[in-house]
Amino acid sequence: MAAPPLLLLDGIRFTLGNAPLLTGAGLSVSPGERLALVGRNGSGKSTLLRIAAGELEPEGGTRFLQPGATLRYLPQEPDLSGHATVEDYVMSGLGPADDPHRARALLEGLGLTGQEGTARLSGGEARRAALARALAPQPDILLLDEPTNHLDLPAIEWLEAELASLRGALVLISHDRRFLSRLSRATLWLDRGMTRRVDRGFGEFEAWREEQLELEEQAAHKLGRQIAREEHWLRHGVSARRKRNMRRVGELHALRQARRDRIKPTGTVQMQAAEASASGQLVITAEGVNKSWGERHVVRDFATRIIKGDRIGIVGANGAGKTTLLNILTGALKPDAGTVKLGSNIAMATLDQLRAALDPNRTLADTLTEGRGDQVWVGGKPRHVIGYMQDFLFIPDQARTPVGKLSGGERGRLLLARALAAPSNLLVLDEPTNDLDLETLDLLEEMLADYAGTVLLVSHDRDFLDRVCTGIIMSEGDGRWQDYAGGYSDMLAQRGEGVTARSVAKPAREAPAPRPAASAPPVPAKKMSFKDQHALATLPATMEKLQKEIGVLRNWLADPELYARDPKGFTQRTAALAEREAALAAAEEEWLRLEMLREELEG
Repeated sequence: MAAPPLLLLDGIRFTLGNAPLLTGAGLSVSPGERLALVGRNGSGKSTLLRIAAGELEPEGGTRFLQPGATLRYLPQEPDLSGHATVEDYVMSGLGPADDPHRARALLEGLGLTGQEGTARLSGGEARRAALARALAPQPDILLLDEPTNHLDLPAIEWLEAELASLRGALVLISHDRRFLSRLSRATLWLDRGMTRRVDRGFGEFEAWREEQLELEEQAAHKLGRQIAREEHWLRHGVSARRKRNMRRVGELHALRQARRDRIKPTGTVQMQAAEASASGQLVITAEGVNKSWGERHVVRDFATRIIKGDRIGIVGANGAGKTTLLNILTGALKPDAGTVKLGSNIAMATLDQLRAALDPNRTLADTLTEGRGDQVWVGGKPRHVIGYMQDFLFIPDQARTPVGKLSGGERGRLLLARALAAPSNLLVLDEPTNDLDLETLDLLEEMLADYAGTVLLVSHDRDFLDRVCTGIIMSEGDGRWQDYAGGYSDMLAQRGEGVTARSVAKPAREAPAPRPAASAPPVPAKKMSFKDQHALATLPATMEKLQKEIGVLRNWLADPELYARDPKGFTQRTAALAEREAALAAAEEEWLRLEMLREELEG
């Protein structure tokens, strides 16, 4: 016989503003259960979890917690006010029988000493302190709302292992697919105010959800056909049997009401990047790059080449310098030594992880239009701001909503809408997955797969890195960075380990003594031919000359009156531009081939 639930919510109703948010939601948590709570941004997941934690009173329905059962809750934005240090904050959450040594061990495992002042904590440090406070008492029920937000990869993997070892029940909200898949054994889907449960982990949930939505569509189609039959009878088949006819008319009204009451699934984001004309083949070249903050080396002797179409993920622990390296590669920050060159015809669009580009007092519509009327320029073409907002699941009523009133997920969608509207061939995304729901992440992944340009991104989402990246730049510690081919899992296979919290430069492995060849004659070292050496030395000047000529031709062709004034000149310059661009692409490819050959021979 199944054990009675420790926590039970039934028929929960809650209204946000004038709109019903929860219309009959439920939640049942049994001892030792592992439950993923999923749903679209704004569907009410956090509200339901707050009601489960007893922090919010529902407008209807019942909440039951087994007497004596202990419950701890981690909110999305923990409040540490009223506590001088992290240790004070964590210890204040312990009961009389709880072990303070466990609390200190958890703080150490999360990279905190406990003596940090709560007023000066970063978002990631505040999240770690709140996790230690929630985990320390080893509660019967643990409710976690986005526990991986602001955590780096070492902390996420440590948290996974810690949660897997707990005996208590666990309810998780997270946008991290791998985290949910590894920890959940059942899934609760909150959709249109109601909850549906499937006793499968999150890894099997998405296929089940698609089946449910397809069944809904089939039922809606049958309802529509039934209404059409009844309406046909009403127009053509009414007989003298008044009582029976009145009953059928009543049934028709009921069917029409059922169709009106049917709440359709939330739409999907219409996500497409506005693409600029193609960049050159070589997008970014970095040679001998060094950067220090005081005595600390952030980047040391780094070199890389990023080619058109690459999708490069920058990975490392918090504080390793990921954003610094990203800013150096994109030209936003100058290195202390070394060179970084951006290729020709680069049009860059950026998504900032700090959301600092958003003015909280500006309205959503003004943020998209830059205060210029009601038109958004998307890929060089005007669109009405309301229509473009709806592509990103904003309703027309939100046009005048201040950005500061938007949820974290809505701010993330707004930044994506702004970044994708600008024509680009290089997308720079710093933590793009923060606060996005799983469906929006799916669409972002699809958009990046179809994007013809180049992508640079920083992310702690392992599944996202695997699905998107063709290469990883990994922090090896002490300012050293290393290129790896493939996604995050490929990097793990090549490196033999993941991101470490305090990575240090590993000593080079001692090469085994070479075995003497039986009878093979010595192979003379290869050298570059004089022709190749000359080409390698002269190609940079050739590429620079071609880039200047392309710039002049583009300025000529930007004149909207040129064709009407001089059609022959327009045709000649268009042909010359295509010729120069093809010559530049060929020169870049040849220079890249020769430079790689030089490195191979010298290495």
